[in-house]
Amino acid sequence: MSVLRPQPRPGVLEIEAYVPGKSKAAGAAKVFKLSSNETPLGPSPRAVAAYKAVAADLQNYPDGSASELRAAIGRAFGLDPDRIVCGAGSDDLLNLLARAYLADGDEAIHTTHGFLVYPIATLGAGARPVAAPETDYTANVDAILAAVGKKTKVVFLANPNNPTGTYISFDEVKRLHRNLPAHVLLVLDAAYAEYVRGNDYESGIELVATNENVVMTRTFSKIHGLAALRLGWMFGPAHVVDAVNRIRGPFNVNAPAIAAGVAAIEDLDHQERAREHNTRWLGWLNQEIGQLGLKVTPSAANFLLIHFPQAKGRTAKEADAFLTARGLILRRLGPYKLPNTLRMSVGTEEANRLVVAALKEFLGPWAQ
Repeated sequence: MSVLRPQPRPGVLEIEAYVPGKSKAAGAAKVFKLSSNETPLGPSPRAVAAYKAVAADLQNYPDGSASELRAAIGRAFGLDPDRIVCGAGSDDLLNLLARAYLADGDEAIHTTHGFLVYPIATLGAGARPVAAPETDYTANVDAILAAVGKKTKVVFLANPNNPTGTYISFDEVKRLHRNLPAHVLLVLDAAYAEYVRGNDYESGIELVATNENVVMTRTFSKIHGLAALRLGWMFGPAHVVDAVNRIRGPFNVNAPAIAAGVAAIEDLDHQERAREHNTRWLGWLNQEIGQLGLKVTPSAANFLLIHFPQAKGRTAKEADAFLTARGLILRRLGPYKLPNTLRMSVGTEEANRLVVAALKEFLGPWAQ
């Protein structure tokens, strides 16, 4: 018997809706949100001032092409602004790329613990997501290449990856690209690129600049502290930029976000302070949490993946409840197929020290 009501396209009802990190802890006197990888330093004061300056002109539509912001990004990275597209966060751009390059029956590859938006965008476009196995919570180029088939049209690679914090070297990224068919689009999601200190890392700009089937996406939500404004950008070949511009909304980036984005990307001192804070406390958290007897996956981003034993009273679920009751909100990772872990954003000094102290209390005699 047919259902007499509108039906979504195939794939939509297979999507497990994205659930953001928690932000509330009932009964806690003070809450430290460490579940969404937000910068503890907040946005640049220059970005806040630029945002406020737009308040008197909210009746006007924004620049539909975000030309001033694209020019500022171009100056910051030495890129042609005509090869840049801005969006309402990098999520917006990832979905636009899926809509532009995936059709019913196509396949898009992501890694096992890759960002959840990849399979969501793939299914929303009517295509099938394919998960390539990881090695030690890190993307495996050989496994990705082994997953490529006749129906593969897109490969999504978060580098560094969320939620594991791991990355592959630029040599490995180039090896991946070199062995992909020319018609397959390689999408390098570099949302956390600004935090990486490794000399073997490159965000993808060079690869995009010299090839026809690579794009790189970036965000203002992390080191720039503009998550509330939803702002991201993409650098790609001219033909990909043209395709994305044909389907994106004409005013997909709002005027306050454009103004704040220009100011943020030009405030290099604020970016460096955020990077230095992250480097210091990421190392400290790795050491202190590791000394409690918990495994921590080495991270190049602004968060770390903490592994818990499956012993009763010591599980990730129980640790999450214990921490939340104290106003310390970390991220459960069941949807990422990491049920025995919590992801912790690097927070303020106060928040970082409180988490370590609370974990020590939670583990009790088990802590080393």
